[in-house]
Amino acid sequence: ERIPVDGKVLEGRSAVDESMITGESLPVDKSPGDSVTGATVNSNGFLKIKAVNVGKETALSHIIKIVEEAQGSKAPIQRLADQISGIFVPIVFGIAVLTFLIWYLWASPGDFAEAISKFISVLVIACPCALGLATPTSIMAGSGRAAEFGILFKGGEHLEKTHRLDTIVLDKTGTVTNGKPMLTDAIPADGFEETELLRFAAAAETGSEHPLGEAIVAGVKDKGLEIPKLTHFVAKVGAGISAEAGGKTILVGTRRLMESER
Repeated sequence: ERIPVDGKVLEGRSAVDESMITGESLPVDKSPGDSVTGATVNSNGFLKIKAVNVGKETALSHIIKIVEEAQGSKAPIQRLADQISGIFVPIVFGIAVLTFLIWYLWASPGDFAEAISKFISVLVIACPCALGLATPTSIMAGSGRAAEFGILFKGGEHLEKTHRLDTIVLDKTGTVTNGKPMLTDAIPADGFEETELLRFAAAAETGSEHPLGEAIVAGVKDKGLEIPKLTHFVAKVGAGISAEAGGKTILVGTRRLMESER
């Protein structure tokens, strides 16, 4: 369930998916006193939240505002285009009027239709509409497309200067990686087989929505292993899960969970 507003946790514990704000793929554990951001997703626990920022004051609204301001801001090249247009338009209009007079008085005396046709032709051909529209259209399209990929430009000026970039610093998770955990290795304790460990871990995680749990299940399925049927499942927020499958009790989670269940 999406958290509706920015706020502070009063009661409860849960893991919150903040990937849309931070880009981090793993949920962040939340407990009383922690802050939460509107539009992030509460994964599996119960949270009672005190609203702190609502409406236009939320973090998501600020991000949307940045994109809108970037699309509406003028880059230096656009200001130059506006200056040129400010000079060019009166000149073009003057030439169009002169063309009208030449055709009406000398080239085709008294032929108003022909003269007005030449007047309009000059305006259509020489009016710098494209000069004034090209830059804002490009900025709006560019900043909007960048926002789709999680890149925010604070103004057209910054977008225009990207051609000068020689160094780019990127966050790793979810930026240069796909943002989804993958099962790579399994290290069983003495007396256990890797196949058995993976099968029962996947059985327990079939009831979980945690990204690491989903990665385990997907990895085991890719290996073609049979997953025992889950018969009991309890999520222990901030610690892990307790489950039963294939006649076995399974714990998946933190060292604290393992020690508490000894």
